[in-house]
Amino acid sequence: MISTKNIKEYYQALINKNREYEGVFYVGVKTTGVFCRPTCPARKPKFAHCEFFETAQQALLASYRPCKRCRPLSHPNHASKLVQTLVEAVEKNPERRWKDNDFEELSIDAATARRQFKKRFGMTFVGYARARRMGIAMKQIRAGDSVINAQISAGYESSSGFRDAFSRIMGAAPSLLGHSNILKASWIDTRLGPMIAISNDDALYLLEFVDRRGLEREVERLRQKTKSAIIPGSTEVIKSITKELTLYFDGKIRKFNTSIFFLGSDFQNKVWSELKNIPYGKTCSYADLAKSIGKPSAFRAVAQANGTNQFAIVIPCHRVINTNGDLGGYSGGLTRKQWLIDHEKRNLK
Repeated sequence: MISTKNIKEYYQALINKNREYEGVFYVGVKTTGVFCRPTCPARKPKFAHCEFFETAQQALLASYRPCKRCRPLSHPNHASKLVQTLVEAVEKNPERRWKDNDFEELSIDAATARRQFKKRFGMTFVGYARARRMGIAMKQIRAGDSVINAQISAGYESSSGFRDAFSRIMGAAPSLLGHSNILKASWIDTRLGPMIAISNDDALYLLEFVDRRGLEREVERLRQKTKSAIIPGSTEVIKSITKELTLYFDGKIRKFNTSIFFLGSDFQNKVWSELKNIPYGKTCSYADLAKSIGKPSAFRAVAQANGTNQFAIVIPCHRVINTNGDLGGYSGGLTRKQWLIDHEKRNLK
C-alpha cells in the first residue's frame, strides 16, 4: 500500500516529470481512464484525479488502460519491438482471449513472446491480456452491469472460468513468490450479489463483495501482509462461511462462528472487535462506537477503521450509522447497507 507521504511525493514527481521515478510508480488518471509513467508529456491532472500504483499490473486490474502518449508498457527505450507490437495488439481489441496460434497472425513465435514479455514485465503476455480483460469486467461490475454480462465481455464462456480467472489474478503463482504460504480464494453467490472469500485452513482473511471499489488493491495488500500466494480453491473455512451466509440470508442465524483472522493495527482490531458487540437488528452511531472503546473524541478515526473492515456482514459495520440517523457510508453500497439493516430488523419480530 502506498503511504500518504509517498503519494504526495509521487504527485510532485509527476508535475516535475522527474525521471528518477521511472519504474517506481504509475499514475492512473480517473478522468481519462488511462495510466501513465511519471514523465508523461500529457497535461498534468489535478491531484484529486490521480490514483497511484506500484506496478503496471495493479493499474490494469483497477481498469486503467495504457496511455498512448507515454506508452508505460512499451516505451522504445525499455521494450523490444516485439513487446510493443503485442501491447498494441491487445489495445486494439482488449477483450480478446489470446491463444498460441493467434501469434501467427502477427508473425511472432509464441515461445519468444512469452519469454520476452515475462522478462520485461514480470508477467506473461497472456497474463497481461487477462488483466486487461478482467479490469474491464471489474469496471463494468462496479458500474452496475450484471456479472453474466461482465463474464461475456471478459471472454469467458462459463461462469466457473470467469470466477477461476478472477481468483487466479488475485495473486502471483507460488513458484514466483519463493515461499510456501498459500491462501485460497473462492467465489460465493449471495442474495445481495457475488462475494469473494479468502482463507487458509484455519481462518477467514477476507470476505468482500466482488464489486467493492478498490478490491484488487485490498487483496494485493493482503497478499503482501501475509507474504502469501492467493490461488483459486476452497477450504473448510470457506465452506463454513458459505453455509453460514446462506443461513444468515434465510434469517436462520444471527451471528457467525467461522474463525476470522484480523490483520489490522491495534486500533483497527479494537474497533472491529467492538463491532461484533452491536446486537443483531440494532444500529449505533460512529460516536457511540468511539465511546464504547474508550475513545469518545476519535469518532472520525473509528469511522475510518469501520470503512477498512475486511469482513463484510460477518463483522457488522453495516450496523453503524450517522448520529442524525442517515446511513453514512458502506463499501458494499448504501442499497446493500439499508437491505441488511431492514433484513435484521424483520427477523427480530
